[in-house]
Amino acid sequence: RVQLVESGGGSVQAGGSLRLSCAASGSIHSINCLAWFRQAPGKEREGVAAIYIGGGDGYYADSVKGRFTISEDNAKNTLYLQMNSLKPDDTAMYYCAAGLVGPRWDVSADFGYWGQGTQVTVSS
Repeated sequence: RVQLVESGGGSVQAGGSLRLSCAASGSIHSINCLAWFRQAPGKEREGVAAIYIGGGDGYYADSVKGRFTISEDNAKNTLYLQMNSLKPDDTAMYYCAAGLVGPRWDVSADFGYWGQGTQVTVSS
């Protein structure tokens, strides 16, 4: 089993930045991918960014490319999401997810472990 604990959410004005963190513990060896998803009220959960453990490169939704950066610190078992140039449309609950997934990183059903979520609110 893998436990995930997010932190770093908050309220910011449009154009601002936030960094989310996700501390992972437990059976890390059983997963190959860490990701961030988000869900706004009345909308479906969507993949934001993902990284395959040890893979280096991040994968991003088109809506956040060039603004968000996903990274991992293997020594700390921590996943990060640096969010710059935030827009009101980025307002959502952000979730850290972990799982053993295939080439599609943005299918939430493929992730078996989830954090409790952290709220990000961007005002105009």
